[in-house]
Amino acid sequence: MKKNNVLSSALLLTAAIIWGFAFVAQNKLADTVLPFTVNAVRSLIASVALVPVAYFTRRARGLKLTESAKPDRRRLIKAGVFCGVLLCISVNLQQFGIALYPEGAPVEAHSGFLTALYILFVPIFGLFMKKRPSKFVLIAVGVALVGLYLLCLSDGFDSLYTGDIVVLICGMSFALQILCIDHYIDSVDGVKLSSIQFLVCGLLSTVLMLIFEKPDVNSVLSAWQPLLYLALLSSAGGYTLQIIGQKYSSSPTLASIIMSMESVFATIGGILFMGVIPKTAELIGCGVMFLAIVIAQIPGKAEDN
Repeated sequence: MKKNNVLSSALLLTAAIIWGFAFVAQNKLADTVLPFTVNAVRSLIASVALVPVAYFTRRARGLKLTESAKPDRRRLIKAGVFCGVLLCISVNLQQFGIALYPEGAPVEAHSGFLTALYILFVPIFGLFMKKRPSKFVLIAVGVALVGLYLLCLSDGFDSLYTGDIVVLICGMSFALQILCIDHYIDSVDGVKLSSIQFLVCGLLSTVLMLIFEKPDVNSVLSAWQPLLYLALLSSAGGYTLQIIGQKYSSSPTLASIIMSMESVFATIGGILFMGVIPKTAELIGCGVMFLAIVIAQIPGKAEDN
């Protein structure tokens, strides 16, 4: 498939902007709607919203909504299940992490930049796919550790939030989800993959919601604005842009540097909409971590084994 990095960059940057401001919506929901409920509602709405999009985009190409060949259908379902399970783990860890921050904490800055560390984990996890990281990735890991210290530990271990740890693990999970999408995207329909992964994520989150939470319909209805933003823009829109953007990108690491810009927009959103200004050390930490993200993308000499 011919790659188009200009188109890919435009799609992925749009996704990054949407995701960045989504941290504000998630923070607003943290005090009123429980995490599994948030992700059950947003994912199921997103899955349904993408069905007509898949129908019309395939019809424009002269294709039916469903694949005619049985192997193609199996491949699509398999991709959707694997990506959906990883997405479920990632978004629920993220929402739980955000909910754990105390009132007044710079939630958007911390969670945005810690999530964006998937940019480092993508090439590191690529080792298990026989892809050696370049020396620049190793340098980036060291720089990122400095940034993490400034962002989370500048006042000692007492300044480390429990949410920081959970969101950092979330970043690892998102790295696996990005690699999973990269593995399947050239062989399946991007919009349909997005719809199926959200269906899987929504169903799993619903089961977890019924087991561990007591969903409150009134709380959900009263929070309809941030929930719809997450469902229609962040989920249906943003993740579909990610999938299609990765389809036209030359590599998952090239795509992830653009997606990591969500951390910048998360910080901006926290300042503009929540009025929470990070400390000087935290802002410097954000800058250092973003530098690590950029360094990780410098082309190196490491090749696939």
